[in-house]
Amino acid sequence: MTDGTAPAAAPPRSTLVVTAHAGDFVWRAGGAIALAASRGEKVTIACLTFGERGESAKAWREGRTLEEIKAIRREEAEKAAATLGAAIVFFDAGDYPLTGTPELTDRLVSVYRAAQPDVVLTHPLQDPYNGDHPAAARLALDARVLAQAIGYPAEGEIIGAPPVFFFEPHQPEMCGFKPEVLLDITEVWETKRRAMECLGAQQHLWDYYTDLAVRRGVQLKRNAGPNLGLAHRTMAEAYMRPYPQVTGVLD
Repeated sequence: MTDGTAPAAAPPRSTLVVTAHAGDFVWRAGGAIALAASRGEKVTIACLTFGERGESAKAWREGRTLEEIKAIRREEAEKAAATLGAAIVFFDAGDYPLTGTPELTDRLVSVYRAAQPDVVLTHPLQDPYNGDHPAAARLALDARVLAQAIGYPAEGEIIGAPPVFFFEPHQPEMCGFKPEVLLDITEVWETKRRAMECLGAQQHLWDYYTDLAVRRGVQLKRNAGPNLGLAHRTMAEAYMRPYPQVTGVLD
């Protein structure tokens, strides 16, 4: 016998994206973000820097000041996040180099506890071309562990152990990246492309990441059962897993 009270609804799934620069989350994980948002899930982007020094060459050539460039990149990132359906938190930690500090880690722990993520997306731990990317990954992994510790002095409830997915770097073959997970983003591709076009400071990357989505889509089809040669364009993103998959069924 019950009291007639309906059970409380489970909270929506939550995704946390830890990104070094203002554009990284769009190029590398925009499809995953848009898919999660389309299912009514909560997505939080922790943007550690604006990419103001190392990823804003166009604005520097135009004679913009540092603060102007930060404002430009912030506005672009806000528009892109809104297009994808995500919330975004800016740390303004400074790029080139992004340097991890106890204070920065502590701020990120608080974001973890507020977001209570079911999944975490971030950079791989190797990138010989851009030290900010592995620095962000290290911060993301360290904060994930600390956010689980009941004795760590940060606000909010401790988290579980959300699985982590490394999104694809710009030059994967130089970063020890293997496409272990291929995510079909076909249904949200146009949303991702619109978000990419919010990033005017890096317009030279629009076509590069469109082409990459096509190539990964071809690989997805070849790994997803019979390929009947039907006229269909599949778009995809690639990810790696630094931790084991936990499952009761091999799938």
